Amino acid sequence: MTHIVILGSGFGALTAIKQIRKSGIAAEITVVSPHNRLTYLPSLIWMPSGLRKASDIEVDLGNFFARQKVKWHQGSVTGVSDGGRVVETDTGSLSNDFLIIATGGRYIQKLPGIKEHAIIPCQGSAMGQQIHDRLKAMEGGTIAVGFGTNPKEPKAVRGGPMFEFMFGIETMLRKEGRRDKFNIVFFNGSETPGIRLGKKAVSGLLAKMKKRNIATHLGAKPIRIEAHKVVTEREEIPADLVLMMPGLTGPLWLDNTELPRSAGGFVQADEKCRVAGWAQTYVVGDTGSFPGPEWLAKQAHQADLQAVAAVANIVEEVKGAAPSHDFKSELICIVDTLDTGIVVFRNTKRTLFFPSFKMGHWAKRMFEWMYLRGYR
Repeated sequence: MTHIVILGSGFGALTAIKQIRKSGIAAEITVVSPHNRLTYLPSLIWMPSGLRKASDIEVDLGNFFARQKVKWHQGSVTGVSDGGRVVETDTGSLSNDFLIIATGGRYIQKLPGIKEHAIIPCQGSAMGQQIHDRLKAMEGGTIAVGFGTNPKEPKAVRGGPMFEFMFGIETMLRKEGRRDKFNIVFFNGSETPGIRLGKKAVSGLLAKMKKRNIATHLGAKPIRIEAHKVVTEREEIPADLVLMMPGLTGPLWLDNTELPRSAGGFVQADEKCRVAGWAQTYVVGDTGSFPGPEWLAKQAHQADLQAVAAVANIVEEVKGAAPSHDFKSELICIVDTLDTGIVVFRNTKRTLFFPSFKMGHWAKRMFEWMYLRGYR
């Protein structure tokens, strides 16, 4: 029986499992990850307001693995060898016929002071809770929100959630009657932050910041974060709480392998999600560097689409055919503000932008319920 090993248990990995079983091929599936738990990262934005807590967005995958007849190998990946056929972990090695790499990316934390004086929100539910607790303890002050990128691979940015954290906090403070006691500032090294969403989206986001009295500091890169301030190439921004999302790079374990790497440190892949030069080895999601439009996003939806293509190609290989499926490039984003939403859709043919979708917040909550329902 064909043995497919999947590294990771996030969005791309879980979609790959479902697609393998849906395909009907006879395959043994082994998932390698340190925890059999999914943290639904898109809902971290609701933790500062208390709308969600960790137990709401963390799902035990034990039942899902059992239903899908998946063997879970508990451990952290330390290397891949023999052209992809052997995976090394801190709890032993295992072989495979096909390999899907989906261990996610890693935040670049080289900015001086980022570890000591800032919170990186999307590192997990513990960070969401920390933001919640800090805000509840603050009687007033300045909240600074920003994001960076990988200078060697500009696509490796995750800015959308930071707009959501910022707008959500502003809405929460207004509803609590505390907004007048806080200054909220947004900082970014680019004059057009979030440009991958499209020019109209950037204009809409900046207009919403102005309307909500959120100050902007654009076009000057942050050079360090100190206690109570963000220092950029141009100025010092006072801050009592700093939320900063740095750019992404590949996971650290890649350094122990001969896997081909992109300039930004990711596994180099083609349009079919195949690892360049490695037979029967695929990569999906944040671990990979893929061809595509300049706006190709590092987001769960894109990881899902890449997993669909990767599995379709594996199925063809199992059946003795050549892989023929390219992944779909598509961006779907609802920038949630707790009371409404900004909707952006992009594919290779069109870009759609809706600056104020009243049901956006509830649509996002409904999608969360539907998505997690399949794993609970």
